[in-house]
Amino acid sequence: MPELPARDGVNAETTREVKRLGSLTGRLSYHVVMASRRRFIGNAIAAGVATGSAKAQAAGRVRGFDHVALPMQNTEAMLAFYRRLGFDVVEGPTACSVYIGDQMINFHRPAHWQDEGFKLRAPAAKPPCGDLCFVWDGTPAALKAMVDRAGANIIEGPVGRQGGRRKAGSSVYLRDPDGNLLEFMIYP
Repeated sequence: MPELPARDGVNAETTREVKRLGSLTGRLSYHVVMASRRRFIGNAIAAGVATGSAKAQAAGRVRGFDHVALPMQNTEAMLAFYRRLGFDVVEGPTACSVYIGDQMINFHRPAHWQDEGFKLRAPAAKPPCGDLCFVWDGTPAALKAMVDRAGANIIEGPVGRQGGRRKAGSSVYLRDPDGNLLEFMIYP
């Protein structure tokens, strides 16, 4: 701030005081503006959450399945079967993962699920205990051809069924080498 000339009883000391207060007022203005911005942003976020316009799920909820885990008895036959069905299979020391899109089935190897120290499983689960439904994205004829290539037999179907997508579809049923029930559903 430029030096003010002394006039009508205003001396140099008063001029310095005015400068100091001006500087202080500038800093206060900055803090008031920043506090106001923070308050505005906080209120805007709160309003977005309250009206449901925020992308994040409010308190959280289950969005879907990530994977299912099942005990497996006939490791080599099971892995060959799921590969013939066209699934990606990754073998690990304790489990083999069968990938279906963004989900997977972890088949626990016999030594793992039979180990009494392994507690992260259903205690009574023994093969065959799976009943799985897959969505088939193709024609009934293509599904039949795939089942034939896998060496499986259709035990029922095609039959009409209500599916997880809350609409009706057509299903065929077969069993894997351990005896788990597999359903393949075709939605219209």
